[in-house]
Amino acid sequence: MALLEISGASKRFGAVTAVDRVFLSIERGEFFALLGPSGCGKTTLLRLIAGFETPNEGRIVIDGTDITAVPPYARPVNMMFQSYALFPHLDVAGNIAFGLKQEGMPRQRRAARVEEMLALVQMTGFAKRRPHELSGGQKQRVALARALAKMPKLLLLDEPLAALDRKLREETRLELMGIQERVGTTFLVVTHDQEEALGLASRIAVMNRGELVQIGTPAEIYERPRSRFVADFVGAVNLFDGRLINAFNALALKVAGIDEPIPLPEPVNLPVDAAVAIAVRPENMRLSPARPAGFALAATIVSVGYQGGQSTVHLSTTSGRSLRTHLPSAAALGLARSAVVWVSWSPSDAVVLTE
Repeated sequence: MALLEISGASKRFGAVTAVDRVFLSIERGEFFALLGPSGCGKTTLLRLIAGFETPNEGRIVIDGTDITAVPPYARPVNMMFQSYALFPHLDVAGNIAFGLKQEGMPRQRRAARVEEMLALVQMTGFAKRRPHELSGGQKQRVALARALAKMPKLLLLDEPLAALDRKLREETRLELMGIQERVGTTFLVVTHDQEEALGLASRIAVMNRGELVQIGTPAEIYERPRSRFVADFVGAVNLFDGRLINAFNALALKVAGIDEPIPLPEPVNLPVDAAVAIAVRPENMRLSPARPAGFALAATIVSVGYQGGQSTVHLSTTSGRSLRTHLPSAAALGLARSAVVWVSWSPSDAVVLTE
């Protein structure tokens, strides 16, 4: 039995449907991510699970118990808010112990639990500090310790790394994964950051306009998107829209402004003249000064952006189509603006999209 089962949950605010008949199953011990743009409904779905909102329809079941109508304080769930919401008048120990005290845990057990949580988040020695004496990363750890102190079956994290700078986000992401593995609690994180979701989660649900549009492992979401939205939202992508024609003794894609039809990655069960798109990730595109064998596009280099070990090359085809490719910076050193190159890729590295 899955730990969390959401069956047809919907939430409307007046004429606006924030969550639209969502079905979702999360297993015990998973690190699961809800990923989507601002306003897609992911935080509303999180609040439905936490009990801060009531669905207009559908059921929410945790560990075999229907908790749809159960108040937040009675659910085996805790939530770590984006703002951390630490009590400024309490020290670190007091913040971590707050929920335990509300539940009536004896003082001695409470103190032991606080010490255990401080050690878990590597904050031993900070028990007497107040929130204003902590850095952003330290506040995040205290908020996590407080959320885990009550030993919830499911921990909900709303944009947990949004307030941290890039370097600290990367460090904290590794710490979160390590903590989740040690405690074994099921984590459900909400984020709009694709890199964060891909790096943290064992599975991801991509959400758009209140609906879950694709669920899968990070590799499945990135390498085999099922729709234009997922391909475009999760990472950078080059999209080619066109219609299917007969070529190369098989179906190929005819794209306006491109003379040659583009070969498909594999046989597809679609009729001639069907409207589809091909998605190619920038790292799968190759550049060469001479035309290679097979399909290739002539393009002019617009810019080369150095990003440490990797460089992003922006290109423009003869028809004015913008493309981008990611290359190791060492391979991009000899590329100059306005130079004409040939862009190619292996058909197996492309994905056909029908949505």
